[in-house]
Amino acid sequence: MQISRKLKQENIAEYLLYMWQVEDLIRAYSLDIDRLDSEYISRFQLDEQAHGEMREWYENLIEMMRSENVAEKGHLQINKNVLIWLTDLHQQLLKSPKYPFYSAAYYKALPIIVELRRKAGDNAAGELETCFQALYGVMLLRLQGKPVSDDTNTALTTITQFIGLLSDYYHKDKQETLEF
Repeated sequence: MQISRKLKQENIAEYLLYMWQVEDLIRAYSLDIDRLDSEYISRFQLDEQAHGEMREWYENLIEMMRSENVAEKGHLQINKNVLIWLTDLHQQLLKSPKYPFYSAAYYKALPIIVELRRKAGDNAAGELETCFQALYGVMLLRLQGKPVSDDTNTALTTITQFIGLLSDYYHKDKQETLEF
């Protein structure tokens, strides 16, 4: 909860990846708040108020996942909204001649995005979501201690640079409204 607030203010890309991880964590506990509380939240050794706030945050997310029918797969609308905002900004940045470094980063990542979407076939997502899926997938592999190939690491570096730049522009736009 506190992590999500901080990430949303500082790095929207990391926030989205964190929230996808939270969705998967909730699924791992079968959307059971009591089990999530006793086996996960309790590990943080929080004071009573902080514990209650964290439990309530997870309860609210669980309710949202149920009501939005994403208990087994998919993403909460709040997370989809982040992708929508980023996609809108992405389109504006590409159209504007004022952001050539952004366009260069995008076109450098584009062949990788195209290849990932080709491999996804009928399940292909939009370009930005494809990037986030790649970042999230490699993050999960690393958390599991599984190897990541050199080619994947190289591709991931390119995607990370592109998404990092988009995230930076997102925060600049929130602070001072970018001119296009």
